[in-house]
Amino acid sequence: MLKLPHPIQYQGSKRNLAPVILRYFPKGINRLVEPFAGSAAISVAAAAKNLVKRFWINDLNQPLTELLKLVSEQPEELAVFYEQLWNQQHPDSLDHFYRVRDEFNKTQDPRLFLYLLSRCVKGSVRYNALGLLNQSPDKRRQGTRPETMRKNIMGVAYLLQGKAEFTSLDYRQVINSVDQNDLIYMDPPYQGVCGNRDARYYAGISHTEFINELEKLNARKLQFIISYDGRRGDKTFGEYLPVNLNMTRIEIEAGRSSQSTLLGLHEVTFESLYLSPALIERLHIKPINHHKPVDQQYSLFEPRQSYEQALPSSA
Repeated sequence: MLKLPHPIQYQGSKRNLAPVILRYFPKGINRLVEPFAGSAAISVAAAAKNLVKRFWINDLNQPLTELLKLVSEQPEELAVFYEQLWNQQHPDSLDHFYRVRDEFNKTQDPRLFLYLLSRCVKGSVRYNALGLLNQSPDKRRQGTRPETMRKNIMGVAYLLQGKAEFTSLDYRQVINSVDQNDLIYMDPPYQGVCGNRDARYYAGISHTEFINELEKLNARKLQFIISYDGRRGDKTFGEYLPVNLNMTRIEIEAGRSSQSTLLGLHEVTFESLYLSPALIERLHIKPINHHKPVDQQYSLFEPRQSYEQALPSSA
């Protein structure tokens, strides 16, 4: 089994949950729209299974979407730049990280962002009150090796090149531009901090405003999937979406919480997935209320050659 390519290490990515989420993709989708794309893990997974023809990848974090565009459209140039930058971290890799971070905060160069994401603690971005990246480097590792990064970049380019549009718009602009032939997948910022400035997110959203937008999508009978709230043990994170939206809620068992394990606890994390009424109507299936953890070794399952077979021999 092959792993999906993932050049962008990004905390909160739904890469490991993609096999479950993709089960609820109807046949014949013209375009997958991700208003809160993050690392675009769901688009990459859907492309690998050849479920969707086109992709609209959007995130308000502009350096992130510009990086995804470079991965898709200029993979060779990006791989070379990353290798050169990665090699420059010797002999003092910590000082190198901070110098690159300072340069990124000045220029917002997405190529620098790739190195910082691969090297920072847990692939977790942190921003200060001025919106500047302030996450520290992981002192135990030096980031993804260039040969591995090249394979991941080329893999995503193989899957998305010529099929994807990249933007950095407010999510409302995006969802107001979709139609009945699109499927929207939304993974908005962590609900517990919506509407407030939080170091973990480039920007938050208003919970009430988000609910209003979902009501509009329902009125237009559009198909959408949302990852929104969750729980760990008996502790819940955020409110459930209101019943009047008539959405189908599914729980996905995401595995044991690493934070709880460090505290000597054995709590399991669950994430909620919501399916819109229009999507349920098109699927003609009864969703499973609870999904067990999924295998992270996710096969591409596609009839054509795999992305690894398509890579240049020099990779």
